Amino acid sequence: MLSLNALYKGFRDPEVIKSLAKEIALEAAKYDAKINIMEVCGGHTHTIMKYGINQLLPNNIEFIHGPGCPVCIMPKERIDHAATLASMPDTILITLGDMIRVPGSKGNLAQFRANGCDIRPIYDPLDSLKIAMDNPDKTVIFFAIGFETSTPMTAVLLEQAEKQKVSNLLFHINHVLVPPAIDAVMADPNAKVNAFIGPAHVSVISGAKVYRSAVESYNTPLVVSGFEPVDVMESILMITKQKANAQSILENQYSRAVSEEGNLAAQALVNKYMTVRPSFRWRGLGPIPDSALMLREEYSHRDAEVVYKDQLPQQEIDDHKACQCGDILRGLSKPKDCKVFGRGCSPETPLGSCMVSSEGACNAYYRYNGVTE
Repeated sequence: MLSLNALYKGFRDPEVIKSLAKEIALEAAKYDAKINIMEVCGGHTHTIMKYGINQLLPNNIEFIHGPGCPVCIMPKERIDHAATLASMPDTILITLGDMIRVPGSKGNLAQFRANGCDIRPIYDPLDSLKIAMDNPDKTVIFFAIGFETSTPMTAVLLEQAEKQKVSNLLFHINHVLVPPAIDAVMADPNAKVNAFIGPAHVSVISGAKVYRSAVESYNTPLVVSGFEPVDVMESILMITKQKANAQSILENQYSRAVSEEGNLAAQALVNKYMTVRPSFRWRGLGPIPDSALMLREEYSHRDAEVVYKDQLPQQEIDDHKACQCGDILRGLSKPKDCKVFGRGCSPETPLGSCMVSSEGACNAYYRYNGVTE
């Protein structure tokens, strides 16, 4: 059996990291401009901050933190949807991980739970099926979130509900897609990004091919990277070599897990039950066309947005004016540019979603880089 240690052995070796840092410095010296690398995924942000990778690089390399955190990009009105659904009689609302602490306009789901709503955070979507079967007199609603990584599990859950005829399980779909978010970042005239580190787990499902259009459209290097510190350092080296050689190509550093085509079986399962949503409003980025998924019309009997259309609030709600989470998600600000970072906003009392999530940039800075630096 493969041990946990075997998954990262060698990928955290300090000597390997130092050696890569020297190579990066040599390549970066050949490029006489700033290399602004956006790591799209929040998991990479945490690796960078936790292992001090940002402190090992030459001055002309800067990280710009991206919108690849599914909790961070959820707008307040979607949280209000969840709160409205949870407040209905004989209803159980289920969602994943950090979602329960993200602020909506009327509080977070943890507060609604404390006030008597039956809200259950889970880590395996299939637990929803058992909860629905154990509570046949209740309506169970799965508030589904995540990028391409977690979407197949929602599709599996729906398929099992259909096969086992568990009719009291509904879905509120909030699955979003990475490539349109990259387009939205680059569409901003203030964008400084000129290279990307592509997501790891997302790419296992979607395949590296989905980023080819971004490379071609924006003339930017993009390297799909694993999450370990050596993975990230090697990806930065690949980017600096491209810059030094005036190249802009798609490369796959994480070839041990990511292929060009991705997981075709998972893609087919998702396509069976879901289709692209015409538009979805991202926290901080605004409405992005074709950037999210929704249930196909033939499964509308399980779509909470359809079933409860008349009860769900439709008003778009922006973040607190003091919170700069939106600018951070667009790559226009760093967490410490925010006046309330570490003061009015902390993991215990978050004003914005970037501080709540375990993948959020503000959470990473607070946890690993110190509040007062």
